[in-house]
Amino acid sequence: MSQSMIRTAISVRQLVLKQIQSIPEDLFDKQSPQFANTIRWNVGHIAFCLDYFLSLGLPLPSSVPDSYASFFHTGTKPADWTAAPPSKEELVKYLSTQLASLSELSPDLLEKNLESPIEMGPLRFETVGEVFNFAFIHETMHFSTIACLLKVLQYEREEGK
Repeated sequence: MSQSMIRTAISVRQLVLKQIQSIPEDLFDKQSPQFANTIRWNVGHIAFCLDYFLSLGLPLPSSVPDSYASFFHTGTKPADWTAAPPSKEELVKYLSTQLASLSELSPDLLEKNLESPIEMGPLRFETVGEVFNFAFIHETMHFSTIACLLKVLQYEREEGK
């Protein structure tokens, strides 16, 4: 079961990378009024959150800079940024680094209990695998948001808005 979880995670990340690489960077910072954030924020949030979630139970070194928290942690938004955010190229690099790390995971690690359960609102995670699964459910939610935001931005561009 754990091996299939890792394969699914790898597939999700490959799809995310393919989509992100196809988006012109000039759309990364456009924000439609229908959305709370931008494509760049969602991409950075995916990288930041996976790094965070995996650090809760896996012996993986962090692959993203500490500065990412100020840009991409839950509750942040581009309107509040006071420094230049990472480029598309840099974000893709970190997403790719994380993808490579996934390929090196041992399925046995996902079966381990966490030192203590993690609670996030109504959610409770007791094993590394539960956190791992949630991380990729979370990633697919933002993957969908990016796809929807891209469609709206492309429509707005065509309509001259």
